[in-house]
Amino acid sequence: MIRFKKLLQGVLFFILLFFAPHFAGAKKSFCFRLYLNNKGISPYKITEPEKFLSPAAIERRFLREISIDESDFPISEKLIDEIKNLDFAPVTQSKWLKTLVIETSDSSKIDEIKGFTYIDSVKCVWNGEGRTDTYPCNEDTSRFVSQNIKLELEYGYADNQIRMLNGIALHERGFNGKNMRIAVIDAGFMNVNRIDAFSGISLLGVRNMTFPNHSFYCEDEHGTKVLSCMAANLPGIMTGTAPQAEYLLIKSEDTRGEFPVEEDFWVAAVEFADSVGIDVISSSLGYYKFDNIPAYYSHADIDGKTALTSKAAEIASQKGILLVSSAGNEGNSGWGKITFPADAENILTVGSITIDKQKSSFSSVGLTADFRIKPDIVALGSNCCVISSAGQIQTINGTSFSAPIVAGLAACLWQGFPLLKNTEIIQLIRKSSSQYQRPDVQLGYGIPDFMKACNLANK
Repeated sequence: MIRFKKLLQGVLFFILLFFAPHFAGAKKSFCFRLYLNNKGISPYKITEPEKFLSPAAIERRFLREISIDESDFPISEKLIDEIKNLDFAPVTQSKWLKTLVIETSDSSKIDEIKGFTYIDSVKCVWNGEGRTDTYPCNEDTSRFVSQNIKLELEYGYADNQIRMLNGIALHERGFNGKNMRIAVIDAGFMNVNRIDAFSGISLLGVRNMTFPNHSFYCEDEHGTKVLSCMAANLPGIMTGTAPQAEYLLIKSEDTRGEFPVEEDFWVAAVEFADSVGIDVISSSLGYYKFDNIPAYYSHADIDGKTALTSKAAEIASQKGILLVSSAGNEGNSGWGKITFPADAENILTVGSITIDKQKSSFSSVGLTADFRIKPDIVALGSNCCVISSAGQIQTINGTSFSAPIVAGLAACLWQGFPLLKNTEIIQLIRKSSSQYQRPDVQLGYGIPDFMKACNLANK
């Protein structure tokens, strides 16, 4: 016992000796969210939207009768420069919610700007390692070749999860997502650039909201699996729900911890997706608690109007975007309820069921605090088919995957009826669902039938 103890002490000594330079060099960082009462004097004009929105964003607003207003203007650069001159580093911002996140290594410096007339309040949203202490990784561009056994079924291992929603019939009608733009907001997209199933994907671009200069494809495979539910295109192995859509991949998570600043990155991701003309957003991220911050949100906040992400989700809907959100996997936890932004009113919130069409035990439930039905609908989320970052078929659990299954089919439905508004598409999907007349807190309106929704749209 004594010899073991001495050996352990020796091992610990060498570990500390090896990592001491790293510990000594680690810098502390604080990020603060500034709530602004105005965005400063803007150089932009509503009559010149091409100066702050992409042609695709302008076209989407015109097609769906969405007005362009001052909420589309960025925060004034002059205002941001004034704060930068006090040695604060801008991290991210929200033009819709009028917030600006800044970073400093000295938390006491925030007192210098609390009295500025355009700042209503300040909240600390990150307390950890400095954002300059990043962890770059080398991206390997060699290809993964699928080792999965090919099935006779055209949709391969994903057949059940698409057939359950009558999505195959929708595809046979010719609606497979062509010309629809889908943004996937997630934690990371490891190896998407190396996997055969994505080799033919129509990629609009990628964006890292957390560390803009970081390597994109080498951290966290959650988004890779989410993307496969929609974009995979390997007949006989896996075909996704919108294989012909165009995709924008956005990373919004800082995987070093759970802090409120990730809400800010998520909001920035949604705003970016809007500015480049995205039609549908698939988000499998949810928030309700954070590291070392007790009781950040309560059940009373599940009203679609309190959480930062929920407010942004609602604005995204007003801009004409169809936002599909996972309900959350808190069904077995003390929280139990849907997470944010799943409580936003005019989005499509998706829970999870089993292959036997029973609620998955982990799937978060409603109602909202203001007594609205959430989740809206459900899809297969227990033992559903995804593709891992190694390019292999995997079965997995989570509303993280039932949501993109629905998002892809929602895009296909909208492809067939492009003049409909996002809220009209959501209502069609609800009306097509198995318990539309008797919704409940577990399954919402039930299991959607996308071919039925298509027929309803034709009436």
